Amino acid sequence: MSALPKSCIVGAGCSGFTTAKVLQDRGLPFDIFEMTGDIGGTWNYNNPGGTSACYQSLHIDTSKTRMQFKDFPIPANFPDYPHHAQVLSYFNAYVDTFDLRRKITFNTRVEKAVRGADGVWSVTLSTGETRRYDALFVCNGHHWDPNTPTFPGTFDGVEMHSHAYRTPFEPYDLVGKNVLVVGMGNSAMDIASELAQKPIAKKLMVAARRGVWIFPKYINGHPPDKGVAPAWIPNWLYRFMMKRMIVKTVGHMKNYGLPEPEHHPADAHPSVSGEFLTRAGCGDVHMKPNIAEKMGKQVKFTDGSVEDVDAIIYATGYNITFPFLDQETAPVVDNHIGLFKRIWRSGVPNLFFMGLAQPLPTLVNFAERQAKWIAAFLMGEYVLPPVAEMEKAVVDDEEAAMGRYYKSRRHTMQVNFDKYCVDIEMEQTRGAARAKAEGWGGAKLPVPPKADAASPAASQAA
Repeated sequence: MSALPKSCIVGAGCSGFTTAKVLQDRGLPFDIFEMTGDIGGTWNYNNPGGTSACYQSLHIDTSKTRMQFKDFPIPANFPDYPHHAQVLSYFNAYVDTFDLRRKITFNTRVEKAVRGADGVWSVTLSTGETRRYDALFVCNGHHWDPNTPTFPGTFDGVEMHSHAYRTPFEPYDLVGKNVLVVGMGNSAMDIASELAQKPIAKKLMVAARRGVWIFPKYINGHPPDKGVAPAWIPNWLYRFMMKRMIVKTVGHMKNYGLPEPEHHPADAHPSVSGEFLTRAGCGDVHMKPNIAEKMGKQVKFTDGSVEDVDAIIYATGYNITFPFLDQETAPVVDNHIGLFKRIWRSGVPNLFFMGLAQPLPTLVNFAERQAKWIAAFLMGEYVLPPVAEMEKAVVDDEEAAMGRYYKSRRHTMQVNFDKYCVDIEMEQTRGAARAKAEGWGGAKLPVPPKADAASPAASQAA
C-alpha cells in the first residue's frame, strides 16, 4: 500500500497521545497539535492553557488496573487510586516509551477545522498556517469548559467553579469561611470533604437538587470500580446486585443525615468518595436543598432557609465544546451530540470524536480501544454501515446505555466500558465482512489520501 490518509489529532491529552500511538503502530501518517507546552490535558496540574481540572489533593477515582493502557501496564508500586501527579508521570512515561513527544507540535492551537467539498479538512493553526488533512481526530477533552448555573439575585462573596479550585488557600483563602459547595458529583465530594475539616471552613454546606448514592472506594478491602459488572450480565440482574451491594456496604444515605435518593443506584452516574459519608455523619457537612436566591452575603434555599455564605463553589460539571468546529459540523444540543458508536457523525466518515463519553469505570483508556478500530477503518479493513443504519444505531445504543438514567446533563454520555468494547468488536467484525465483500483495502480506502496530493507544501507526515 503506497499511500495512506493523513490525520490531524487535536490535543495531546490521554485521548490524543494514545490515538497517535495507535496510528504510529499501523504506519498511518499524522500530525498532533497541543495548545499548551506539555502533554496530559486535564491531568497536567496548573497547565498554562487553563484546561486542567485538577485540584492539589485529587486522586483518580478509578482503580489503577482499570485505568491503565492495554499495552503499557501501570507501575506496580502505584497505589490503588493514584494521585494526579502519578497519573501524569505515567502518561509521560507512555509518551516517551513510544517516542511520541517529538511528533507533537506544542504551544499550537487548532483555531478552525473546515471540511471541504472534496472531504479534505482545512485546519487553521494559531501560527496562522493552514494545513490539509484527510481525517480529523477530535481529542480536546470535555472537562475544561465549566458549566456554571445562574440563580436569581446577586452575591457579594467569592463565586467560582470547581475547575478553578486548587487548595483551601488557592485561588482564595477559605479558612474560617462559610463555604457552600453546589453539586454532589465526584469533585463536589472531594472538595467538600477537604474543606469540611474543622481547621478549615467555619461551616461547610452542600446544596443539591436531589439526593445521590455515594459509593465507597473500597469494598472488602478492594476497589469496586464503581460496581461495573461483566458485559454479559443482564440489566435487571446488574441493578439488583448494585442496589444490594450499596445498601449492604454503606447503608441508606439518610443514615448519614443526607437526603435519600429517589432513584435506583444504577440510574445515575456514581458519586465516589472514601471520606464524604464520614464527614456528613460527623456533622461536618451541612446539607441544603438547591439555591433559590442569592442575597448579598446570604443565600436563600428552596426550603425557605437562609444562610450566611462567604464563598460558593459550583461543582456543576462541564459543557461539551468544540471551539474549532462549527455548529453544523458538531451539533451539540443540551450537552449532547449523537454519534455512531460514540465516534462518527453519520455521513462524515473522516471525523472522529475520541473519548467523548462518560464510561464506567474509566475514561483514560477509552480512546485507546476506539483508535484501534478507527485505524483498521483507515487501512480499509473495516467499512461503515449505510447512513440510515448508523442513525438507527445511535438511537438504539443511547436508549440501551442511557435509558435508565434520570434526565440530566450529567447523563448525556453514559456508557458501560466493557459492554461498549464487546459491542464495537461485534460491529468491527461485521464491518470487516463488508470490507472484504466490497473489495476494500489496498489502493481502495474508505478515506482516500488526497491531502498531500492537493497540497504538496503541507507538512511532512509524522
